[in-house]
Order: sequence, then C-alpha cells, then structure tokens
Amino acid sequence: MTHEHSHASAHDHDHEGHGHHGHDHEHGHHHGHGHGHHHHHAPDHFGRAFLIGATLNIGFVGIEGVYGVTSGSVALLADAGHNLGDVMALLAAWVASILTKRLPSDRYTYGLRSTSMLAALFNATALLVITGGIAWEAIRRLFEKGEVAGPTVMIVAAIGILINGLTAAMFAAGRKGDINIRGAFMHMLSDMLVSAGVVAAGAVIWLTHWFWIDPVVSLIISGLIVWGTWGLLRESLNMVLQAVPDAIEPVDVRRALASMEGVTALHDLHIWPMSTTETALTCHLVMPGGHPGDAFLAQACAMLHDRYQIGHATLQVEIDEGFACPLEPAHVV
Repeated sequence: MTHEHSHASAHDHDHEGHGHHGHDHEHGHHHGHGHGHHHHHAPDHFGRAFLIGATLNIGFVGIEGVYGVTSGSVALLADAGHNLGDVMALLAAWVASILTKRLPSDRYTYGLRSTSMLAALFNATALLVITGGIAWEAIRRLFEKGEVAGPTVMIVAAIGILINGLTAAMFAAGRKGDINIRGAFMHMLSDMLVSAGVVAAGAVIWLTHWFWIDPVVSLIISGLIVWGTWGLLRESLNMVLQAVPDAIEPVDVRRALASMEGVTALHDLHIWPMSTTETALTCHLVMPGGHPGDAFLAQACAMLHDRYQIGHATLQVEIDEGFACPLEPAHVV
C-alpha cells in the first residue's frame, strides 16, 4: 500500500510537470504564463525604468542636499533623505527583478523568485524608517527659529515633482500585478507628494515669512507616507511569512478540491507565494475509487490555475481510507 501511495504522489508531480507546467524542470517559468504575465515581463520591461529612475533620483538628491543647506530648509533636506532611501529601494527592487529570472538549481529549487518578496519588504521598511527620521527632524525644527529661502525651496522642489512624476509614470502599468513594482511606484508617488508639499511651503514662506510652515509641511507629508506604506509593509511581510495571498480564500480552494469527482477527503493543504507574482499549492487527496488518472490531475491543476491563479500545484493521491497519513492532523505541518 505504501508503495502505491508514494507512486501516486510521484506520478502526480510528473504529470503536472509535463501536462500542465510545460516541462517544469527545463523552463521553470511556463506554468504561470496565463496569470504570471507580469512575472515574465516585469524584469525586462521595467529594467530600464529602474535604471532611469535611480539615476535621476541620485542626481536630484545631490541638488536637494546642496540647496537644502544653503536655503536653510529642513523640508528640502528631509526630501533629499527621502529620495536617497528611494534610490536604495529602487535598486533593491531592480536587483530582485533580475534575480527572479535565475533558473532553478539543485540547491535553490524554486530559483531565486522569493528575492522579490524580500525587496518589497525592504522597500516598505526603508520608507517608514526614513519617514520617521524626517518627522523627528521636523519636530526639532519647530522649536528652533531659522530663516528659510522660499523661492529656492520652490524651484528645487518643482524639479522633484517632475523627476518623481516621470519615474512613477514608468512603473504605473505594472503596479497591480507585482507588489515589487507597486513598491517602486509608491516610493515615486510619495516623493512627488513630498515635493508638491515643499513647493507649497516655499510659496507660503516667500509670501508670509512664516518659517514654521516648513517643518509643519514635513510632518503632514510624513503622516501621509506612513498611511500609504502600511498596506505594502503588511502585504510584503505576509508574503515573506508564506501566508496565503490576500486574493485567495483558502476555504474556497479546499471546497473546490473536495467537490471534485472521486475525492472523499483532503488534508495537508498548503498555499504560499513563491514570488510577488506566483503562487504554489500542495495537497493530499483521498480517493478510495483508485488512482484517477492523468486527465483528472490536469483538470484539477487547470481549475486551480484558472480560478485562483495558482500556477504550481502538486497533488498527492491516497487510495486507502484506512491508511493513516502522518500529515493528516490539522496541527501537523
């Protein structure tokens, strides 16, 4: 019985590799082609965007740093720090987008797809840490009197709106399909907001000489950035912890598999993200009527792919209802 049980499992995986995944071992990427469109094209399509965005922002950080000191504006200096963090985050996302294309190896059997999740987490964390620094500096400046050159602040920040707006536009198309691209998009959008706020602050300071406006605007924008980044942090942390992706309801998946013909029970169901765009599933199906054949397995994999965007499913068939599978109890992983 044990032999038949293990054979079923191996057979499933083999079928899946050839029938559903398109020779998984050789190509590695084909299984998600229907839904994983972003995974294939994001690295190539957005590589140029990462390069241009990082280069423009590095140049702009230098300009902001110099003029932040000469104009006495904490908002400009804060924006320079914010932009520097974004350059780091952009580079992390770019490196991850390249690493996700690495083919699987004997040691890294999924390739390096999960680096995209680490980059998204780094992105969110870096943004929150830098924003905390901005807020701290702004609070300090509220209690220290200092003059600010309004017109200089306005001109430099206006350049920032242009640069960040251009970079954000390059990432806009891919932000829904890949949390990593969304992280880069969020960074650029938040930078644009910061720059717009700094322009407004510069104008008010120029017209009224209310120098306290400078740190107050910094605090308001810091709050907006934290509010906007919290979701990205939560989602990327869930991915790194291998939680079921938000778009998939595990109870529905369980019900769909249990309702397939010949399945009397199922256990050891696991659903987890392999990368920011791909999802995997493993499950044991109890089928006392005997091994259902390749057509059933192809149908199950197609259903999981089409209905839940799960592109990498491995199903193990167990025929003897009396067989005590060691992984059956809900508390066993």
